[in-house]
Amino acid sequence: MQREKVKKNKKDIISKEIINSIIKELANEIIGINANNVNIIKDELQRIEDRRADVVAKVDNDYILHIEIQNSNDNSMPLRMMRYYTDIKFYHSNLPIHQYLIYIGKSKLTMKNEQKEKKFTYRYDIINMNEIDCEKLIQIDKPESLILSILCDFKDKDKQKVINHIILKLHQHAKENERKFREYMIMLEELSKNRNLEKFVEKGEEMLTEINYETLPSFNLGIRKGMEKGIEKGIEKGIKGIYLFEKDPKKIAQIMDIDEKLVNIIVSNLKENKK
Repeated sequence: MQREKVKKNKKDIISKEIINSIIKELANEIIGINANNVNIIKDELQRIEDRRADVVAKVDNDYILHIEIQNSNDNSMPLRMMRYYTDIKFYHSNLPIHQYLIYIGKSKLTMKNEQKEKKFTYRYDIINMNEIDCEKLIQIDKPESLILSILCDFKDKDKQKVINHIILKLHQHAKENERKFREYMIMLEELSKNRNLEKFVEKGEEMLTEINYETLPSFNLGIRKGMEKGIEKGIEKGIKGIYLFEKDPKKIAQIMDIDEKLVNIIVSNLKENKK
């Protein structure tokens, strides 16, 4: 039980760090708020129980945005959210408060978003990440949004292709900083467990190893250096690797800065081998 709690807390912490990093983009693209300025507030919203609101931000000086990250269903969540509301209101009594619970859990969402009392009803909004189109977060194109996108709905897209794309983009953002890339991958691997996508992430890492020839960045994958040395196998390996996520020979040729005819020949061979 204690080990399971630690695992849940780990996901909560990762998600909280990610959301704090892309709060403006999240507010606009996922929550649907038209926000220009979103500033994180660091008030002493800590209670005796050592509970602190995950994300509290002031939006355009018009209202307070409160976001909680939840990795599991909790029947007491309405009361907890109401408690956060009163705490925040104590510090910001002159501004309205908009509250959102972002559910990232593996189990089906069963939590309620209201607390009914005899003389009043308290409500907040719940966002189920499993119902958000992953493309929205991928298009933000920041490491944090790419990592978070693994929790979203892939629609009818091929899971392996989507994850390959996420990993390649993360590697591109990390550039030559392997330590930073490793940090991204640790977070991605941890969150992938909530969607049973661990094996897809592993295959994606294998794919990156195959095409990351001489560990050069920017989708070049070492091909230019390989060409200078006259290593034809390096060129073929690079084309095969890029073909996993880009099917257009013209674009592959542009990425690798090589003759499109050569790409067409190797792509044709790949297609023949699949028959």
